[in-house]
Amino acid sequence: MKIILLSMNFAPELTGIGKYSGEMADELVRRGHEVVVVCAPPYYPKWDLARGYSNQAYTREQPKPGLTVMRCPVWLPKRLGGLSRLLHLASFAASSFPVLMRLVAGRPALVFVVAPALFAAPAGWLTARLSGATAWLHVQDFEMDAAFELGLLKGAFIRKLVRAGERRLMGAFDRVSTISRRMLRQLDSKGVGVERRELLPNWVDIDQVVPGDRSPGLRRMLSIGDQQMVCLFSGTLNRKQGLAAVVDAARLLASRRDIVFVICGNGELRNSLEDASRDLPNVRFLDLQPLSRLNELLNMADVHLLPQLRGAADLVMPSKLGGMLASGRPVVAAAAPGTEIATVVEGCGVVTEPECAQGIADAVVELAGDEERRLRLGVAARDYAHRNFATGAVFDRLDMSLERARHASRPAGMPVAAAR
Repeated sequence: MKIILLSMNFAPELTGIGKYSGEMADELVRRGHEVVVVCAPPYYPKWDLARGYSNQAYTREQPKPGLTVMRCPVWLPKRLGGLSRLLHLASFAASSFPVLMRLVAGRPALVFVVAPALFAAPAGWLTARLSGATAWLHVQDFEMDAAFELGLLKGAFIRKLVRAGERRLMGAFDRVSTISRRMLRQLDSKGVGVERRELLPNWVDIDQVVPGDRSPGLRRMLSIGDQQMVCLFSGTLNRKQGLAAVVDAARLLASRRDIVFVICGNGELRNSLEDASRDLPNVRFLDLQPLSRLNELLNMADVHLLPQLRGAADLVMPSKLGGMLASGRPVVAAAAPGTEIATVVEGCGVVTEPECAQGIADAVVELAGDEERRLRLGVAARDYAHRNFATGAVFDRLDMSLERARHASRPAGMPVAAAR
């Protein structure tokens, strides 16, 4: 099947959407599909153009047979805010549009649009209609809802306009998928009927991420003793994560020499987090690690930390959770009762109140004093990842869904003949 994958973020980005879009393209090619990726040069999570890439011109790459990567320039703001993020997204929508129009002549069978980057979704939909392809939208998180909940965008009237536009856009796609069951149900309020919804969770390679020793090499590098318990956060350091509560929890436990907090990653909050914890002897920072060291990094943890801002838990499903669970370590998650994050973690760790440093500190102390419980929860975490997030099972389901979409009746929205 000829597939266009429209994803602003793509490999070699090591975290977030870029990681998963890159792995998706590789797996689809491995399964015999022909994939053309339309994306931006790598810049995330540092918001700085990766070395060796240009942001001044269009480039074309062919890393392997069956895979073509077409990179489009994108504006990168110096300072992040609500308006600058919108302009950033709009710049990719504008630069990718002519590339997509040229790809219509290749007659793809499927146009797969990854959101965030909803600004580019109309062009993806139009490409599908002009070529007679199936239009598929994959929602990694509800970016606009999250922006309003976190205060990045404000105003009741603006929110009403955004909701109306989002509903109209999502209602036009033939298939809309998302990464959790709770997010799947939210699609109903956005004009997506049950017959057009698909569950496509973020996957984890359970053969690559396996429970192992406690990574003595990394511990030595960070001056962490064998008897100290490591509480690890690994991921993008941005506002959605609620990371201030992790630093505050470390401050509450500064006198506990047996507990160390490790914050691994890069992003807009890295400098401020380092400044806030400069006087704390129990906090270490580590740059985002390459994929080859992912298993070593995850196994360094005795406990994984999954902080979250209040109100964001069912608007996003952190992709990092699969790796945490697959490593066979318990998770301390900040999530309100009844949210999907809470439901997943309850049997594999401890759930605390969002944005509550005391709750995180209490959960860490509780687990620090009960090694048997940590081991039991870790076994349950590994089992959950194996049953729900294994790469092979996720892509087997996706392959079947792609075939169903391919042989479905005329796509919803504008008739193909009229579009042509």
